[in-house]
Amino acid sequence: MKIDKLYDRDIEDILEYEDFVEALKQSPSEEFLRELHRKYQYRSQEEALRVLQVELIKLQDHLEKQNEKMIILVEGRDASGKGGAIRRITRYMNEKHYRVVALGKPSDAQMGQWYFQRYVEQFPKAGEIVIFDRSWYNRSMVEPVFGFCTNEQYETFMNTVQAFEEGLIAHGIHFLKIYFSVSKEEQARRFEEREENPLKQWKLSEIDLQMQERWEEFTKKKYRMIKETNTEKSPWTVIKSDNKFVARYNAIKTILNKVDYENRDERIDFSLDPNIVISAETELKNMYNRAKLRELKR
Repeated sequence: MKIDKLYDRDIEDILEYEDFVEALKQSPSEEFLRELHRKYQYRSQEEALRVLQVELIKLQDHLEKQNEKMIILVEGRDASGKGGAIRRITRYMNEKHYRVVALGKPSDAQMGQWYFQRYVEQFPKAGEIVIFDRSWYNRSMVEPVFGFCTNEQYETFMNTVQAFEEGLIAHGIHFLKIYFSVSKEEQARRFEEREENPLKQWKLSEIDLQMQERWEEFTKKKYRMIKETNTEKSPWTVIKSDNKFVARYNAIKTILNKVDYENRDERIDFSLDPNIVISAETELKNMYNRAKLRELKR
């Protein structure tokens, strides 16, 4: 295959040619090689995810047969990779037995209700998984930082959320809390990409533009949230998400490890990457050490 022919074809098609390696010896541009590598890496990653996505369907089948319910909370700062992870989790799932819930601003009527009520209305029926793309934990970070709730409402939430969640678990619901932890530098890079990419500009909101300026405020609220709402019955699983693929891969494994479902493929290594998936205690320790380091640099 002549190298000029490579530029006439989609790179995904090129990967199907047995002799594309030979063609690459003809010294194509560095830009072309980078793009080819990116496409090849992306396809390899999607294939790796697909193995686990098959297992997610088995998990769904198990929940349906046993009439069991599952709730997954996906939390994290803006641009931490929550949406992309949820799309990979649900890509091949049976649409009849899962829902993704992303609630917007509460109505006037909802503002006067018990805080948890509008979330409870979205809870799964028997045999169903509900994934909350942000959840009642809005009240622990976003709302107090931006003044969307009073300090009294914030404190009430912090004092009652443990009992609320333990009640869910006591009623037999499989309950999982995942927090995607992105670095300040990576968040800034992703915001910049959103500004420049017309396909992603819709993701950039006025609040997003303030996230970097209010990083420390969010950090303080995050520290208290994890410290006070991480319990033995309802722990936080923290996933470092600067690398999107690795975060998604480990998030799916975390979900699969939560339920002892039937027909699990024992050939798969379901262990989590300890450098990516960490306990709440480890995250708190890391946050404390980073804060101390910043103080020393001042």
